[in-house]
Parts: sequence; C-alpha cells; structure tokens
Amino acid sequence: MSEYWYNVTTGEVEEGRKSSWKHLMGPYSSREAAEQALEQARERSESYDEMLKEEREG
Repeated sequence: MSEYWYNVTTGEVEEGRKSSWKHLMGPYSSREAAEQALEQARERSESYDEMLKEEREG
C-alpha cells in the first residue's frame, strides 16, 4: 500500500517519502487526501481557533 505526502515547499504530492520530513505533511492513504492537506489543516486550525475563542469568552 502506497503512502502519499504533501510537500509544503513544492506544493506537490509525493508517492512515498522522497523529501526531508521538515517539508512534508502526511502520510495520507490516497493522492486525493494528500492534495487536500493544506485545506484540511486550515479548516482544523480555524475550528481550533474558534474553540479557544469560545472558551475565553465562556
């Protein structure tokens, strides 16, 4: 089973880890999931930020 990685430096998906860990997000089980890595991270960050905001305003 292949693993896919999103390279944050090149913006490309790698099949198998080819680059330094400091440039990669993953692993993902599919190319499609790796292609969505930044969007998924953005959504999770926004959700977490909202949770923290609610806790502070609590």
